[in-house]
Amino acid sequence: MPQPYDLPLEQLRAYKPLPTRQDDFDDFWNATLEKLAEVPLHYERTELSYPVKGVKVYRVLYTGFHHATIEGLLALPEGTDPLPGIVSYHGYNWCQDSDIHETVNLALKGYAVMKMMCRGQHGLSVDNVVSSNGHVTGWMAKGIQNKNEYYYRAVYMDAVRAIDVLAAMPEVNSERIAVTGGSQGGAITLAAAALSDKPRLAVADYPYLSDFQRSIDLAPRGPYGELNEYFRRHSGNPEIETNALRTLSYFDLVNLAPRIRCYSWMTIGLVDDITPPSTVFAVFNHLQCPKDIAVYRYFGHELMPGSITTRLQLFMDHLQQA
Repeated sequence: MPQPYDLPLEQLRAYKPLPTRQDDFDDFWNATLEKLAEVPLHYERTELSYPVKGVKVYRVLYTGFHHATIEGLLALPEGTDPLPGIVSYHGYNWCQDSDIHETVNLALKGYAVMKMMCRGQHGLSVDNVVSSNGHVTGWMAKGIQNKNEYYYRAVYMDAVRAIDVLAAMPEVNSERIAVTGGSQGGAITLAAAALSDKPRLAVADYPYLSDFQRSIDLAPRGPYGELNEYFRRHSGNPEIETNALRTLSYFDLVNLAPRIRCYSWMTIGLVDDITPPSTVFAVFNHLQCPKDIAVYRYFGHELMPGSITTRLQLFMDHLQQA
Protein backbone atom coordinates (compact mmCIF):
# COMPACT_ATOMS: atom_id res chain seq x y z
CA MET A 1 0.00 0.00 0.00
CA PRO A 2 1.68 3.26 -1.03
CA GLN A 3 1.68 6.32 1.19
CA PRO A 4 -1.02 8.38 -0.51
CA TYR A 5 0.06 11.95 0.07
CA ASP A 6 2.68 12.60 2.75
CA LEU A 7 6.46 12.38 3.09
CA PRO A 8 8.56 9.18 3.05
CA LEU A 9 9.47 7.87 6.49
CA GLU A 10 13.10 9.03 6.36
CA GLN A 11 11.90 12.58 5.64
CA LEU A 12 9.23 12.36 8.34
CA ARG A 13 11.87 11.56 10.94
CA ALA A 14 13.70 14.77 10.02
CA TYR A 15 10.64 17.00 9.52
CA LYS A 16 10.81 19.86 12.02
CA PRO A 17 8.96 22.98 10.91
CA LEU A 18 9.77 26.31 12.50
CA PRO A 19 7.62 27.11 15.55
CA THR A 20 4.93 29.76 15.19
CA ARG A 21 4.98 30.86 18.83
CA GLN A 22 3.86 34.43 19.43
CA ASP A 23 5.95 36.64 21.72
CA ASP A 24 3.36 36.37 24.49
CA PHE A 25 2.85 32.59 24.13
CA ASP A 26 4.06 31.61 27.61
CA ASP A 27 2.46 34.66 29.21
CA PHE A 28 -0.86 33.68 27.64
CA TRP A 29 -0.77 30.15 29.00
CA ASN A 30 0.52 31.18 32.41
CA ALA A 31 -2.31 33.72 32.71
CA THR A 32 -4.81 31.09 31.55
CA LEU A 33 -3.59 28.66 34.21
CA GLU A 34 -3.92 31.41 36.82
CA LYS A 35 -7.50 31.93 35.71
CA LEU A 36 -8.17 28.20 36.09
CA ALA A 37 -6.66 28.32 39.58
CA GLU A 38 -9.30 30.89 40.55
CA VAL A 39 -11.96 28.18 40.08
CA PRO A 40 -12.26 26.09 43.27
CA LEU A 41 -11.57 22.38 42.89
CA HIS A 42 -14.96 20.71 43.20
CA TYR A 43 -16.37 17.36 42.08
CA GLU A 44 -19.25 15.01 42.81
CA ARG A 45 -19.41 11.26 42.22
CA THR A 46 -22.49 9.13 41.56
CA GLU A 47 -22.09 5.36 41.40
CA LEU A 48 -23.35 3.67 38.22
CA SER A 49 -24.41 0.09 37.67
CA TYR A 50 -22.02 -1.89 35.47
CA PRO A 51 -21.90 -5.70 35.10
CA VAL A 52 -18.35 -6.45 36.22
CA LYS A 53 -16.74 -7.71 39.42
CA GLY A 54 -13.87 -5.90 41.08
CA VAL A 55 -14.48 -2.40 39.68
CA LYS A 56 -16.79 0.39 40.80
CA VAL A 57 -17.96 2.85 38.15
CA TYR A 58 -19.02 6.45 38.79
CA ARG A 59 -20.27 9.47 36.93
CA VAL A 60 -18.18 12.47 37.95
CA LEU A 61 -19.30 16.07 37.60
CA TYR A 62 -16.57 18.62 38.22
CA THR A 63 -16.12 22.36 37.82
CA GLY A 64 -14.02 23.21 34.80
CA PHE A 65 -12.79 26.39 33.16
CA HIS A 66 -15.11 29.40 33.49
CA HIS A 67 -16.98 27.39 36.16
CA ALA A 68 -18.51 25.11 33.51
CA THR A 69 -19.87 21.73 34.57
CA ILE A 70 -17.76 18.98 32.99
CA GLU A 71 -18.69 15.31 33.04
CA GLY A 72 -16.29 12.46 33.55
CA LEU A 73 -16.52 8.70 33.87
CA LEU A 74 -14.51 7.09 36.66
CA ALA A 75 -13.63 3.41 37.11
CA LEU A 76 -11.95 2.32 40.35
CA PRO A 77 -10.66 -1.20 40.97
CA GLU A 78 -11.49 -2.38 44.45
CA GLY A 79 -8.55 -2.36 46.84
CA THR A 80 -7.00 -0.56 49.78
CA ASP A 81 -3.72 0.80 48.43
CA PRO A 82 -3.58 4.22 46.73
CA LEU A 83 -4.03 3.53 43.03
CA PRO A 84 -2.03 4.86 40.12
CA GLY A 85 -4.28 7.02 37.96
CA ILE A 86 -4.87 7.52 34.25
CA VAL A 87 -6.84 10.41 32.74
CA SER A 88 -8.17 9.61 29.28
CA TYR A 89 -9.46 11.99 26.59
CA HIS A 90 -11.76 11.07 23.70
CA GLY A 91 -11.68 11.74 19.97
CA TYR A 92 -13.42 14.54 18.11
CA ASN A 93 -17.19 14.24 18.66
CA TRP A 94 -16.54 10.58 19.35
CA CYS A 95 -17.35 9.05 22.73
CA GLN A 96 -19.98 6.37 22.27
CA ASP A 97 -21.49 5.12 25.53
CA SER A 98 -19.02 7.44 27.29
CA ASP A 99 -16.28 4.92 26.36
CA ILE A 100 -17.38 3.05 29.47
CA HIS A 101 -16.19 -0.37 28.32
CA GLU A 102 -12.70 0.85 27.40
CA THR A 103 -12.48 2.73 30.71
CA VAL A 104 -13.50 -0.28 32.78
CA ASN A 105 -11.16 -2.59 30.87
CA LEU A 106 -8.22 -0.35 31.71
CA ALA A 107 -9.29 -0.11 35.35
CA LEU A 108 -9.29 -3.91 35.55
CA LYS A 109 -5.54 -3.75 35.02
CA GLY A 110 -5.09 -1.91 38.29
CA TYR A 111 -5.63 1.78 37.59
CA ALA A 112 -8.03 4.49 38.67
CA VAL A 113 -9.22 5.66 35.25
CA MET A 114 -11.10 8.87 34.52
CA LYS A 115 -12.47 9.70 31.07
CA MET A 116 -13.15 13.40 30.46
CA MET A 117 -16.09 14.37 28.24
CA CYS A 118 -15.18 17.43 26.15
CA ARG A 119 -17.42 20.44 26.67
CA GLY A 120 -20.28 20.58 24.23
CA GLN A 121 -19.28 17.32 22.55
CA HIS A 122 -20.72 14.74 24.88
CA GLY A 123 -22.93 14.12 27.85
CA LEU A 124 -23.41 16.76 30.52
CA SER A 125 -20.28 18.77 29.71
CA VAL A 126 -21.27 22.39 29.12
CA ASP A 127 -19.55 24.77 26.71
CA ASN A 128 -20.20 28.15 28.35
CA VAL A 129 -17.65 30.30 26.48
CA VAL A 130 -19.41 32.78 24.19
CA SER A 131 -17.46 33.56 21.03
CA SER A 132 -17.70 36.88 19.24
CA ASN A 133 -17.29 35.38 15.75
CA GLY A 134 -19.47 32.99 13.80
CA HIS A 135 -18.12 29.61 12.73
CA VAL A 136 -18.94 26.65 10.52
CA THR A 137 -20.37 23.38 11.82
CA GLY A 138 -18.09 21.81 14.43
CA TRP A 139 -15.63 23.18 16.98
CA MET A 140 -12.50 24.02 15.01
CA ALA A 141 -13.42 27.63 14.19
CA LYS A 142 -15.43 28.48 17.30
CA GLY A 143 -13.94 31.67 18.76
CA ILE A 144 -11.05 31.55 16.30
CA GLN A 145 -10.75 35.33 15.97
CA ASN A 146 -9.80 35.75 19.65
CA LYS A 147 -7.31 33.54 21.49
CA ASN A 148 -9.19 34.08 24.76
CA GLU A 149 -12.42 32.79 23.20
CA TYR A 150 -11.04 29.91 21.13
CA TYR A 151 -12.76 26.63 21.89
CA TYR A 152 -9.67 24.62 22.81
CA ARG A 153 -8.49 27.12 25.43
CA ALA A 154 -11.29 25.96 27.70
CA VAL A 155 -10.89 22.31 26.66
CA TYR A 156 -7.18 22.31 27.50
CA MET A 157 -7.98 23.82 30.89
CA ASP A 158 -10.77 21.31 31.53
CA ALA A 159 -8.17 18.62 30.79
CA VAL A 160 -5.76 20.05 33.36
CA ARG A 161 -8.54 20.25 35.92
CA ALA A 162 -9.49 16.60 35.20
CA ILE A 163 -5.96 15.64 36.28
CA ASP A 164 -6.35 17.72 39.45
CA VAL A 165 -9.70 16.06 40.19
CA LEU A 166 -8.35 12.53 39.81
CA ALA A 167 -5.27 13.39 41.86
CA ALA A 168 -7.49 14.73 44.68
CA MET A 169 -9.48 11.51 45.05
CA PRO A 170 -8.66 9.56 48.23
CA GLU A 171 -8.19 6.29 46.36
CA VAL A 172 -5.53 7.74 44.04
CA ASN A 173 -1.78 8.18 44.36
CA SER A 174 -1.35 11.74 43.09
CA GLU A 175 2.34 11.10 42.34
CA ARG A 176 1.55 8.38 39.78
CA ILE A 177 -0.71 9.76 37.06
CA ALA A 178 -0.62 9.34 33.28
CA VAL A 179 -2.61 10.96 30.48
CA THR A 180 -3.71 9.25 27.28
CA GLY A 181 -5.97 9.53 24.25
CA GLY A 182 -6.17 9.29 20.47
CA SER A 183 -6.72 11.88 17.73
CA GLN A 184 -8.35 14.86 19.48
CA GLY A 185 -7.73 12.90 22.68
CA GLY A 186 -4.07 12.56 21.72
CA ALA A 187 -3.85 16.31 21.24
CA ILE A 188 -5.48 16.98 24.60
CA THR A 189 -3.12 14.44 26.17
CA LEU A 190 -0.06 16.35 25.00
CA ALA A 191 -1.58 19.74 25.82
CA ALA A 192 -2.41 18.56 29.34
CA ALA A 193 1.13 17.23 29.78
CA ALA A 194 2.45 20.62 28.64
CA LEU A 195 0.23 22.61 30.98
CA SER A 196 0.25 20.42 34.12
CA ASP A 197 3.24 19.23 36.11
CA LYS A 198 1.39 16.19 37.47
CA PRO A 199 1.61 13.57 34.65
CA ARG A 200 4.50 11.11 34.76
CA LEU A 201 3.62 9.70 31.34
CA ALA A 202 1.80 10.82 28.20
CA VAL A 203 0.57 8.24 25.67
CA ALA A 204 -0.79 9.98 22.57
CA ASP A 205 -2.10 8.17 19.50
CA TYR A 206 -2.05 10.04 16.15
CA PRO A 207 -2.53 13.42 17.88
CA TYR A 208 -4.59 16.14 16.25
CA LEU A 209 -4.24 19.96 16.48
CA SER A 210 -0.67 20.28 15.24
CA ASP A 211 1.24 22.04 12.47
CA PHE A 212 -1.98 23.78 11.50
CA GLN A 213 -0.93 25.35 8.22
CA ARG A 214 0.31 22.03 6.82
CA SER A 215 -2.71 20.17 8.19
CA ILE A 216 -5.08 22.63 6.54
CA ASP A 217 -3.24 22.32 3.23
CA LEU A 218 -2.75 18.55 3.32
CA ALA A 219 -5.43 16.59 5.22
CA PRO A 220 -7.81 14.96 2.69
CA ARG A 221 -10.60 14.46 5.21
CA GLY A 222 -11.60 15.07 8.80
CA PRO A 223 -12.15 18.12 11.01
CA TYR A 224 -9.30 20.19 9.56
CA GLY A 225 -11.69 20.64 6.66
CA GLU A 226 -13.81 22.86 8.91
CA LEU A 227 -11.00 25.41 8.80
CA ASN A 228 -10.86 25.24 5.02
CA GLU A 229 -14.61 25.84 4.88
CA TYR A 230 -14.34 28.75 7.32
CA PHE A 231 -11.65 30.38 5.17
CA ARG A 232 -13.70 29.76 2.02
CA ARG A 233 -16.60 31.67 3.53
CA HIS A 234 -14.32 34.62 4.27
CA SER A 235 -12.13 34.48 1.17
CA GLY A 236 -12.83 38.14 0.46
CA ASN A 237 -11.16 39.19 3.71
CA PRO A 238 -7.63 37.76 4.05
CA GLU A 239 -7.20 39.42 7.46
CA ILE A 240 -9.67 36.91 8.90
CA GLU A 241 -7.44 33.99 7.87
CA THR A 242 -4.30 35.75 9.08
CA ASN A 243 -5.84 36.46 12.49
CA ALA A 244 -7.23 32.92 12.74
CA LEU A 245 -3.83 31.38 12.08
CA ARG A 246 -2.36 33.64 14.76
CA THR A 247 -4.98 32.35 17.22
CA LEU A 248 -4.29 28.74 16.25
CA SER A 249 -0.59 29.23 16.97
CA TYR A 250 -1.35 29.39 20.70
CA PHE A 251 -2.95 25.93 20.56
CA ASP A 252 -0.59 24.23 18.12
CA LEU A 253 1.14 21.27 19.75
CA VAL A 254 4.33 22.14 17.89
CA ASN A 255 4.50 25.26 20.05
CA LEU A 256 3.40 23.52 23.26
CA ALA A 257 5.77 20.56 22.85
CA PRO A 258 8.82 22.15 24.54
CA ARG A 259 6.80 22.57 27.75
CA ILE A 260 6.30 18.80 28.15
CA ARG A 261 8.66 17.21 30.67
CA CYS A 262 7.25 13.72 31.25
CA TYR A 263 8.06 10.66 29.14
CA SER A 264 5.93 10.84 25.99
CA TRP A 265 5.07 7.97 23.66
CA MET A 266 3.26 8.56 20.40
CA THR A 267 1.88 6.40 17.59
CA ILE A 268 1.13 7.16 13.96
CA GLY A 269 0.03 5.18 10.92
CA LEU A 270 1.64 6.15 7.64
CA VAL A 271 -1.66 6.10 5.74
CA ASP A 272 -3.46 8.36 8.21
CA ASP A 273 -5.45 10.85 6.12
CA ILE A 274 -7.02 12.74 9.06
CA THR A 275 -3.89 13.63 11.04
CA PRO A 276 -1.16 13.66 8.36
CA PRO A 277 1.93 11.80 9.59
CA SER A 278 4.17 14.80 8.97
CA THR A 279 2.10 16.91 11.37
CA VAL A 280 2.52 14.26 14.07
CA PHE A 281 6.26 14.05 13.51
CA ALA A 282 6.34 17.85 13.66
CA VAL A 283 5.26 17.61 17.29
CA PHE A 284 7.43 14.62 18.12
CA ASN A 285 10.54 16.27 16.71
CA HIS A 286 9.95 19.36 18.86
CA LEU A 287 9.62 17.39 22.10
CA GLN A 288 12.54 17.96 24.46
CA CYS A 289 11.49 15.31 27.00
CA PRO A 290 12.28 11.57 26.99
CA LYS A 291 10.24 10.23 24.09
CA ASP A 292 9.58 7.56 21.50
CA ILE A 293 7.26 7.09 18.55
CA ALA A 294 5.83 3.87 17.11
CA VAL A 295 5.24 3.91 13.34
CA TYR A 296 2.74 1.56 11.70
CA ARG A 297 3.30 1.34 7.96
CA TYR A 298 -0.07 -0.10 6.92
CA PHE A 299 -2.42 1.67 9.35
CA GLY A 300 -4.42 4.87 9.12
CA HIS A 301 -6.43 6.84 11.67
CA GLU A 302 -7.24 3.86 13.88
CA LEU A 303 -6.12 1.85 16.86
CA MET A 304 -3.05 -0.21 16.06
CA PRO A 305 -3.43 -3.59 17.79
CA GLY A 306 0.33 -3.97 17.88
CA SER A 307 0.57 -0.94 20.17
CA ILE A 308 -1.53 -2.34 23.02
CA THR A 309 1.12 -4.42 24.77
CA THR A 310 3.66 -1.60 24.58
CA ARG A 311 1.29 0.96 26.09
CA LEU A 312 0.33 -1.39 28.92
CA GLN A 313 4.02 -1.97 29.64
CA LEU A 314 4.59 1.80 29.72
CA PHE A 315 1.73 2.27 32.18
CA MET A 316 3.21 -0.45 34.37
CA ASP A 317 6.78 0.86 34.17
CA HIS A 318 5.89 4.49 34.90
CA LEU A 319 2.97 4.10 37.30
CA GLN A 320 3.36 0.81 39.13
CA GLN A 321 7.09 0.30 39.48
CA ALA A 322 9.00 1.70 42.45
